[in-house]
Parts: sequence; C-alpha cells; structure tokens
Amino acid sequence: MRQFFAALATTALLAAPAFAELNAGDAAADFTVQGFQAGEPVSFHLAEALVDGPVVLFFFPAAFTSGCEAQAAAFAEAIDQFTAEGARVIGVTGGNTDRLAEFSTQHCADAFPVFAVEDGMARDYDARLMMRPGWTNRTSYVIDQTSTIAFSWSEMSPYEHVDQTLAAVRALNVE
Repeated sequence: MRQFFAALATTALLAAPAFAELNAGDAAADFTVQGFQAGEPVSFHLAEALVDGPVVLFFFPAAFTSGCEAQAAAFAEAIDQFTAEGARVIGVTGGNTDRLAEFSTQHCADAFPVFAVEDGMARDYDARLMMRPGWTNRTSYVIDQTSTIAFSWSEMSPYEHVDQTLAAVRALNVE
C-alpha cells in the first residue's frame, strides 16, 4: 500500500503543471548570461536589450530533450513574427548546458541565442524545476521596456509557449 501511495505522489508531482510566481506587473530582475547563437559564444544583458524593445525570456528544462527541442524549433519558426513586433527572444536552461553551442544550431536554427542559467536567476524568475535539481522549469516571460513582467506562462508542455508569448508581445504593441 505504501508503494502505491508513493507512486501516486510521484505521478502527481511529475504531471502537475509549473506555476510562475512572477506575474504581470512584477519587476523583472536584471541579469547577464553567457551562451551561444549559431554555435558562437554570445552574452546578453537584460537592461541593455530592453532599450531596443521587449524581451521574450523562455526557460526550458534541458538542451537535447524532446520537449525542449520542440519548443526551441517552434520559437525558431516564429522568430520573424517576434522580430516584426520588435521583440527579442532568448532561451535559458539549467540542464545540459555543456551542449548549448550544438543546441543553438541544431534546434534553435541559429535564430536566437540560448544561455546557461546564472546563479540566483532561476530563483529570481521562479524557474527551478523541483523534480530535477539544477534544471529549470518551462516558463516563458514577456518583459516590457520598463523591466516589468508583462506576461508569464508556465506549462511543462512546450506547445503553447510561442503562441502565448507572441500574443502578449502583440498586445504590448496595441497599448
């Protein structure tokens, strides 16, 4: 009986959606990260990027996992739409960070940079994946030019992140 309840609890934890603690209106913590685009080293500083427009910051659990590959490919396919709206897209992960150069070309199609999460950043953005220490959950944020969270979407399924964040970026441009 104990094994049954342990298995049930584990299943519930794995199936439960992630919920972003940061909500629209919350301040976005500034950060600088290192990573890759098109296999080349790049750095990113949030405050500097926001001068040019909003930033779509999406956390994903780990490079070279099936859901993360699908999510990165979906953002790559939609990159022209984000760019047309004046937004910059970046991906951040805590898992398999030693393979980000390769991931940036194979699954991001060189369209946007991917970065290794920095100390404290996963905590600041409530992006820690509790069931896998060191990895990040699947949460997407739209950060407006005032460094404020305009939108957040937390769902372990990778399939709605692009549509949700693109709609939020478009809403910023309507206001």
